[in-house]
Amino acid sequence: MAKTGFSIGQVEIGNSKRFIIAGPCVVETRDIAFAAADEIVRVSKKFNIPFIYKSSFVKANRQAGISFASIGIETALKILAEVKAQYNLPILTDIHNTDQVSAAAKVADCLQIPAFLCRQTELIKAAAKTGLPLNIKKGQFMAPEDMRDAAMKAIEEGNPKVMLTERGTTFGYHDLVVDFRSIVIMKQLGYPVVFDCTHSIQKPGGAGNISGGSPKFIIPLARAAAAVGVDGLFIETHPEPKDALCDQNCQLKLSLLEEVVEQVLGVWGK
Repeated sequence: MAKTGFSIGQVEIGNSKRFIIAGPCVVETRDIAFAAADEIVRVSKKFNIPFIYKSSFVKANRQAGISFASIGIETALKILAEVKAQYNLPILTDIHNTDQVSAAAKVADCLQIPAFLCRQTELIKAAAKTGLPLNIKKGQFMAPEDMRDAAMKAIEEGNPKVMLTERGTTFGYHDLVVDFRSIVIMKQLGYPVVFDCTHSIQKPGGAGNISGGSPKFIIPLARAAAAVGVDGLFIETHPEPKDALCDQNCQLKLSLLEEVVEQVLGVWGK
């Protein structure tokens, strides 16, 4: 059984502590990154709920080669560092290969292993060796109990600071389904569990050469996850999702973040 108590920046993880991970899917511009941080800090203070700021410095898992990937790794990481310094928010960002680990670790307070890469042993081990907490997303193709092995790869490197994220399971073509039993099962493994309520409503490849989505289900699924005892929520949010360079069909409109948090806290009982 893993030790569950650790911190991401100043945010306590595990031991029944509640938290939210939120931010734009990918770093697009400094203005968008800061607009999201402004609202995150406001909502965090209003409801007294800790937030971790999430944004990718590069998106490697794209369906089409023409899809947007990054404004440049160095530029994106610099913007994340500015968000961290100005807003005092811990940073979570994902890595896609071992060459990215060192640069990301200089800025991030938590490294994320993307769902498609949760079986990549060397990537998990390299991330674990930084000593930073890891968020390992459950693959769309993985049984929840099998995530024990992914977590153990980090623990074997001497890093028990692991949390697991549910983000839906492949259900035929172009759709995902959330089996809320997976949250219970992964918590029984001994790790804090997060629910990604935005990627879970994604329809992979459902809009031609990009992913579709059904944002109307973000709040109902978030409430359901809270009801079964999830430790944290993961919400990708953008000021204008229709204009986003990535995942425009499944990011939450930033102006709705307060409503989502209010509803979830109503279930969590905070």
